[in-house]
Amino acid sequence: METLGEGDGPIDIHDYRHGLKLLKETRETSLWTNKKGYACPACGKPFEQLFTSEKQHNTFSPSSVTPFCIRREADRVLMFRH
Repeated sequence: METLGEGDGPIDIHDYRHGLKLLKETRETSLWTNKKGYACPACGKPFEQLFTSEKQHNTFSPSSVTPFCIRREADRVLMFRH
């Protein structure tokens, strides 16, 4: 299983575009589903969805409590929902 963003540098989502499906995008956020079964760079387990945000503040209203991992980069936050 390939891990999304091997190493410590920023993850270029477009390098993995063939295995991700864009569900929603705004100027500062994006939501992707993991079609290929990539592993999460934080825990190594496959994730279901990836949310990226360049916003300073974010509010989440999950319909259910699900495990997630967060990766902080210099200019954005990535949240991997499992």
